[in-house]
Amino acid sequence: MIYGITLILLSIIAVPSLILSKKPNAKELLEKVEPYQGWIGMIFCCWGIWGIVTAVLNISWLTSASIWWTTLTVGSFVEACLGFLLGFPLINKFFLSGNEKAREKAVRIRAQLAPKQGKLGILGIIVGAWMIVASFLFTIA
Repeated sequence: MIYGITLILLSIIAVPSLILSKKPNAKELLEKVEPYQGWIGMIFCCWGIWGIVTAVLNISWLTSASIWWTTLTVGSFVEACLGFLLGFPLINKFFLSGNEKAREKAVRIRAQLAPKQGKLGILGIIVGAWMIVASFLFTIA
């Protein structure tokens, strides 16, 4: 359930135009979060990568809980992508500053993902909501 909640929160930060069109008074709250956006993105990128690693390590769930495994994998992938987009400046500064090839590759990946940020954000809200529901429906013993 925590993956779902965090994915929804990250998606809200990643798609502020969607939120502002529905609730104009949310602008102040989003402005308060903006200085921390890079750190939030970097943490969620790592958390999403950890979710992907968890899904790979627990690939045996495909036979017993395939819906939950797929949900975890998709949610973690969306979380890693959105976190990468939001945390790119800090990721670039801390992890890629010494390697020019890695930096160029990261810039190319960001250029491919950036136009899809809105769609990823909406997908993140949907998958996050499903993760919360699925955590109640499909408990893994």
